Amino acid sequence: QVQLIESGGGLVQAGGSLRLSCAASARTASYYAMAWFRQAPGKEREFVAAITRGGDTTYSTDSAKGRFTISRDNARNTVYLRMNSLKPEDTAVYYCAAGDHFTLRAETYYTWGQGTQVTVSS
Repeated sequence: QVQLIESGGGLVQAGGSLRLSCAASARTASYYAMAWFRQAPGKEREFVAAITRGGDTTYSTDSAKGRFTISRDNARNTVYLRMNSLKPEDTAVYYCAAGDHFTLRAETYYTWGQGTQVTVSS
């Protein structure tokens, strides 16, 4: 089973940028649909963005569109989430997930990373 390790989180001021990375442990990562979710304190985990196996199709939430970009480099077994114009409400633990289907539903993804904290100060 593929293992996922996120990195790139941290503390940033509002309006700043971060790039999250999700490194997969095996070359089979190219066969998986990948997604980013986030969970803020006291809130449920929510979908942020997803990308298909080949990287040709992506989808993101309305709050992320225009600010966040998901991409993948299968040669490097890595998925990225570029986040621009960050807002305090983007503060959360961000999780990378892998599954067999390109969906927005957390329950369809069966491999998860440990998460990386993103904190946006006002």
